Amino acid sequence: MFPQIKAFVENAINDFDAIPQERKNVLKKLSQFVQSKVDANEKIALVYICTHNSRRSHFGQIWAKVAAYHYGFSHIETYSGGTEATAFNPNAIASIGSTGFQITATGDDKNPHYHVVFDENGAEVLCFSKRYDDDTNPKTNFAAVMTCTDADGNCPVILGASLRVSTPYVDPKKADGTPEQEATYDARSKQIATECLFVFSLIV
Repeated sequence: MFPQIKAFVENAINDFDAIPQERKNVLKKLSQFVQSKVDANEKIALVYICTHNSRRSHFGQIWAKVAAYHYGFSHIETYSGGTEATAFNPNAIASIGSTGFQITATGDDKNPHYHVVFDENGAEVLCFSKRYDDDTNPKTNFAAVMTCTDADGNCPVILGASLRVSTPYVDPKKADGTPEQEATYDARSKQIATECLFVFSLIV
């Protein structure tokens, strides 16, 4: 793992005590899902879902993969999706880039595919905006992690999901174009990173 990201991860782990107990109880359900798959030696897939698949769900997809990697579960696959496709937001990309990820864009100018690399050996996450039921996402036996209340309310059923948990985050979009923009996106990224790390810290 790149040194800057490793340092970020170690710092975030120190924030576990700041996660409210009620929130931890929800996150533990996701840990139990992953643990059951690890115990059964089965494929593990997590899909982070938000309305536009542009900010919070991508943070979730990226940090869950990094958290799994950090705790030695590199075979876990993470995905993201929305109720509609837009694009990975530039402010969210900038926040991830400032944390130490190497990011390369390819393909469509309106909705590029971003290769988000976090390790010297080339370990990466592929990020682009899509519906949660896109062909590139798993269709069965996955955990759906709802990262915003709108998507949670608009999707009463996520077909194929073995588990659905709701971990809504305040949308950093509210700070777009303000002096607080960078700090708001960075804070949301760290919050999501911390909670993803907490989930995987419980897996044995």
